[in-house]
Amino acid sequence: MTIKGIETSVYRLPLEKTLSDSSHGDMTRFEVVLVRVSSDTDIQGVGYTYTIGDGAYAIRSLIDEAIAPLLVGEQVDRIEHLWDRMWWKLHYVGRGGIVSFAISAVDIALWDSLAKQCRKPLWKLLGGYSEEIAPYAGGIDLQFSLDELIDQTKRNLSLGFRAVKMKVGRTDYRRDVERVEAVRGVIGPDIKLMVDANMQWSVETAVRAARDMRQFDVYWFEEPTLPDDYLGHARIEREGGIPIATGENLHSIYEFRHMIELGRISFPEPDVSNCGGVTGWMRVAKLAYAHNLQVTTHGVHELHLHLLAAIPNASYLELHGFGLERYMKNPPALENGVMKAPALAGHGVVFDWNALEEFRIT
Repeated sequence: MTIKGIETSVYRLPLEKTLSDSSHGDMTRFEVVLVRVSSDTDIQGVGYTYTIGDGAYAIRSLIDEAIAPLLVGEQVDRIEHLWDRMWWKLHYVGRGGIVSFAISAVDIALWDSLAKQCRKPLWKLLGGYSEEIAPYAGGIDLQFSLDELIDQTKRNLSLGFRAVKMKVGRTDYRRDVERVEAVRGVIGPDIKLMVDANMQWSVETAVRAARDMRQFDVYWFEEPTLPDDYLGHARIEREGGIPIATGENLHSIYEFRHMIELGRISFPEPDVSNCGGVTGWMRVAKLAYAHNLQVTTHGVHELHLHLLAAIPNASYLELHGFGLERYMKNPPALENGVMKAPALAGHGVVFDWNALEEFRIT
């Protein structure tokens, strides 16, 4: 199965409601770079990545100008080989960062194409460990009023979620602690509660916040400080007393190795859309398995559902606020607190191209 062409397009998608966190402020839109890989068998693989507001043109340019010419004529079923070719072609200007976003989108399309060729759902091609995965509702809600936060929490419970996440990260962390207490009061003792500071706090503040929040049985404390401060993460988990989750801003297996070995985090959190695609994500999952750690996810839950279903060390699946459900014909559904991995060949995402076309910008 030979690659005949790689086509890219960019979409600027509005959010249904303004979302907010401590690092990115108010967010009203996101951009999606969509990649279609065609082959001589007429099977088309689809891949994509996204940005928080800006950057999609740069990702597309890397794919069009550097990656596509490199891969046309190559064999789809040599994905590890193709991944290394992309990585080393752009290594000098990349070693992660925006290059990893570009590689991710193409790699996802390659795996989709290969799984379709094999007539298997992606999760089965990758290992097929468990068909059902437990999700959590990932709130992007830092600037919600307390009433809005409580209403959102109640809606999520009514939908069947057995785990919820809320944003923290204010200058005065004590206000966040009060909101954590309020949400715990609503959900009761049996629902998992996660908190996410989006890198906002110093190590010292994060330790203090964790000590105050742990009385409310916080399941994990996500991105408490800068992603590059590996030793700081270790100190926060050790002295704060709450397990740490992080990784959405780590873009290579080497960064994850440092975070796991030096940062001593409990829940690695690779994002398939920015850590090198399916190939990069699975490498992180295997690294975590070797350290007896469970893997969670960030964003693009329709793809991460496959990846968590493929591995033996899956934790919770994040259902993210930047969802593509409005532009999909078959979004995954929550039933009785779990989601089932799709049965369609490939990753199974079927886009409503007409719905997307309105928001295409190039």
